[in-house]
Amino acid sequence: MSLPHALLGVLSARPMNGYELSKFFDSAAGWIWSAPQSQIYTTLRRMTDDGWISQEAQTRGTRMRTHVYSITEAGERELREWVATVHDLPSPRDTVLLQALFFDLVDADSAEKVVRAYIEEQESRIARWTGHRDALRARTTPLLVERLQSRPKSQHERIARLKAGVFQGEINRAEAMVAWARDELEQLRAR
Repeated sequence: MSLPHALLGVLSARPMNGYELSKFFDSAAGWIWSAPQSQIYTTLRRMTDDGWISQEAQTRGTRMRTHVYSITEAGERELREWVATVHDLPSPRDTVLLQALFFDLVDADSAEKVVRAYIEEQESRIARWTGHRDALRARTTPLLVERLQSRPKSQHERIARLKAGVFQGEINRAEAMVAWARDELEQLRAR
């Protein structure tokens, strides 16, 4: 994933300060990818230097200063080009699948513990993503509400469906992994 492009995509909905961006990326239910706050601020500085975003210093309260970041025309062009480009798929990295390759080295109870924890995590993700997918379909997520304000009403349904489809894809993938894990439990019990 490209953090600069993820930030550009979020900023294309509305200007935000670094704290708001960090909170957005920290939201387990609100995003399919996260980034640490330190990485976000470093990337924002680099993106400002590259001309993809601008920043405006604002005072909140009596003394607190914050920077609000906005996407520039150059940033819009970069984002659109990146979105329309076919990218290489990332290398698959799944710790549990790697562990499963070596389950023959441990007793079945230990391996089952790993698989059951994996199922629990995948089911938790399915629940979070289902909630977010449904909120996108209903057009109630805060960022989508803001994005739709600047888009023609005739596009609202399509935009919501496209965004919800991303989370449906994650749900489908997690459901497939739960099915694999349940099969793996059967194999562990077969002895």
